[in-house]
Parts: sequence; structure tokens; C-alpha cells
Amino acid sequence: MTVYLNGQFMPLEEARIPVLDRGFIFGDGVYEVIPVYSRRAFRLAEHLLRLQHSLDGIRLQNPHSDAQWAHLIDELIARNNGEDQYLYLHITRGVARRDHAFPKPPVAPTVFMMSSPLLAPPAELLHSGVGAVSATDNRWLRCDIKAIALLPNVLLRQMAVDAGCAETILIRDNNFMTEGAASNIFVVKSGTLLAPPKDNLMLPGITYDVILELAAANGIPHQVRKIAAAEVFDADELLLTSSTKEVLAITRLDGKPVSDGRPGPMFARLYKLYQDFKRDVMRK
Repeated sequence: MTVYLNGQFMPLEEARIPVLDRGFIFGDGVYEVIPVYSRRAFRLAEHLLRLQHSLDGIRLQNPHSDAQWAHLIDELIARNNGEDQYLYLHITRGVARRDHAFPKPPVAPTVFMMSSPLLAPPAELLHSGVGAVSATDNRWLRCDIKAIALLPNVLLRQMAVDAGCAETILIRDNNFMTEGAASNIFVVKSGTLLAPPKDNLMLPGITYDVILELAAANGIPHQVRKIAAAEVFDADELLLTSSTKEVLAITRLDGKPVSDGRPGPMFARLYKLYQDFKRDVMRK
């Protein structure tokens, strides 16, 4: 595996950062994940816009222009194997004496990128769906920033793993759903697709955007609004989306079946639309 670190491409095993990097000491940085289909970064402009939003959110200057990012990303894709990949971008505030305040004067940020194989969900998960658990969303109030300090998400996702499930659905203030620990969540009720709104309490997913665009283009009734916790537990279908998981049906929640415990018609339709979109758009 070839990675990029601070201006150089190198084997992964040679990549090193100093122990005083603020990403290591404070989790002071942001990241981005970009899927690659047929060796082309998907919706690169949208991903770079989200990266800029995260950088602005932590008051860190972007180390590269969009054109420079595009050049580096193309080079990273070319240096790694696989037609389909997903790229991980990681930017921290850099190396400085340990002090909560920003370094003054500013130091050079640490910029790291790597590629991993992008694998579609296996057929058995498409047929059976996946399980999920619910939990209180106890994270901070800036979940729209794709921050590298992901310990709350790690602990919440581990709750699902401990229960033999794929994801944790997060409920804020015992009142409304925000998202999954590592995904976006859609609710289906009476033939309508429900999506939580983009705000500071959820990460705006690129796949989330694709699903809503496909719904609009194909006449699927949908609403973007706050989703009450009760609507999650009374859903006809629950869907999970992310760049690496695409679209999956959640068929069990907290050990109980969602509806009849099988992937439903909304999942089947959106999954087919997504695969058609991937073939006709993502790969062009």
C-alpha cells in the first residue's frame, strides 16, 4: 500500500508522525472518506466542499486548493491497486508543544492520505438485512464536523458489535433520531421515505444525498424532517447508507424484527436504483 504524508508518497510501513502531533495529543483534526469507482473519485467536488466545511469548523486553513487535492488524489489512486477503492484523508493542526490553545505562530498541518479496497456488501446481507441497536446520542453538538476525535462514535458502534449487530441508531434527548454511529439512517413509513435534516447534530452524508436525489428523480414520496424516536421503533422499514456500505436494510432493532423482519419493497427499489446509478454514473 502506498500512502501520502506531508508531500511524499511512500509505503505505509514507512509513514511516521511525531508524538507531539496535535492529532495524536488532542484529536485536533478532521478527515474525509472518498469512494473511488473505476479509478475515479466519486463526487470529488462535494467531498472537498465537506472537507472545507470541517476545516472551517475547527478554524484550520486548508493546506491545498481543490486542484491540488484533485492532483494528489489522482496520484494516490494510480499508485494503489484496485479499480474500486476508498480514500481516507486526514488533516491535523500539526506538531507543536502541548498546549490547548492553537500554536502561535501557526505550524504546518499534517496531511495524510491512504487507499483501501472498496468492497460491495455481500449478497447474504442484502438478502437478510442487518441488525441494529438503539442508544442515546451522547456526542457533542458539532457532529457536522468530520472530526478525527471519534471516541464517542467508537463506543457507540461497539455497542452494536457486542450485540452481534451492524450499527447503532442514535436517539438525541430521548426525542428524535439523528443518524447511525457510522452511517446515515432512513425511516420508511406508509410508503414514504423519511430522512433527518442536515444540521449540526448529524454528518451530511454524500450517499445520503444520492438516495434523496434518486427518490426525487423516480417519484418516490420522501420527506426531510425531524424523525421522532417513536417513528423509528414503529417503522415499516429502516435503511442504512454510507459510502462503504451503500444501502442496506435494517431488519432487526434491539432484538426485535422491523416489520416482518425481512428487507422491504423500499429497500429493493432503492438498492436497484443505486446499483443502476453506480453503473451508469459513478463509473463514468
